[in-house]
Amino acid sequence: MTSGSTLVRALAGLALGTVTAVLTVLVAPALLSARVATASAELERRRVDAFLNARITPVGVDRRRAAAYLCARVPAGLLGGVILALIAIGVVTAVRLPVGWWVTGRDLDHIPPSPAIIAYIAVTGIVLAFLAVQGLVGVAAMERRLAARFLGPDPLDAYRRRVAELAASRAEVVAAVDDERRRIERDLHDGVQQRLVALGMLIGRARRADDPDRARDLLRQAHDASRLALADLRETSWRVFPSALDSEGLGSALEAVAERAPLPVDLDVRLDGPDRPPREVETAAYFVVCEAVTNAAKHAGASRVAVRVAGDGRILSVTIIDDGTGGAEPSGGGLRGLARRAAALDGTFRVVSPPGGPTEITAELPCG
Repeated sequence: MTSGSTLVRALAGLALGTVTAVLTVLVAPALLSARVATASAELERRRVDAFLNARITPVGVDRRRAAAYLCARVPAGLLGGVILALIAIGVVTAVRLPVGWWVTGRDLDHIPPSPAIIAYIAVTGIVLAFLAVQGLVGVAAMERRLAARFLGPDPLDAYRRRVAELAASRAEVVAAVDDERRRIERDLHDGVQQRLVALGMLIGRARRADDPDRARDLLRQAHDASRLALADLRETSWRVFPSALDSEGLGSALEAVAERAPLPVDLDVRLDGPDRPPREVETAAYFVVCEAVTNAAKHAGASRVAVRVAGDGRILSVTIIDDGTGGAEPSGGGLRGLARRAAALDGTFRVVSPPGGPTEITAELPCG
């Protein structure tokens, strides 16, 4: 949203607040009704949220609290109306004077134009306009504070919810670590361990072979098995934590993911600002991309994946879109682990995967 549209919305919100303040004074006895008071307070909350960008979490308020808010905001609403009226008068005056000078040589108050008069009126108008704008800013801030104080969640309840969120986040992190350990164990057991067992068996058979040609053939097979075991070990260690993520950053690590992926990956990484995102944020973003690309290749039957990573120093946004069959379950093991990673950083994680596709995975991770 542009600054111009934001200003227009704020002015409209303050003007509407003046109207509702006047109506509150006129129908004050009706506020004794719980239905009228709570409905009016909810309309005011929506006004402040929509026009003044308050972002107040809706909570149920009783009649007493709603009526107290409506009465407390009357002075702010009336003050906003007075300032808007003064601004309107100033605009009319600013238009009337030059028009009067241009048409008749004198304005409607018979003040002839002169450099001193023009300079005086211009300086005075600029100062008054500045004071009026600051007054509107103050009124808007007052409206937001009053709405948050009376209509928002109680501070103690907010602290309790935050403590509960942190406790749940800690439990999610522990669960994610346990899941990651189980996956590493499965990778080692089903991949590297099996190949090492086969390698040992080939070497044992080569030692017992009487035929030199047979022994050389077995040793050649053992050599091939050792290379495969080493490749599996490297792959497992890469999935645990890539060294490029520490040394070269998120962009280079994701380029390696795109190169190693079994399907084409369109990668677009745009990180604004001189500093890299925090290490834990880069790690979470890396594993989100890895898991999403792996799922697209193994389960979705996708032919192409698009990965977009953007950061502005405050939020790191990761979006992965594949052209597969869709139907991904956010409660699945891999995606649930990614949601836990994002929650541990106070981030958000969203999966949109209708049957037939496409699947879109989005993670937004705060950097501060």
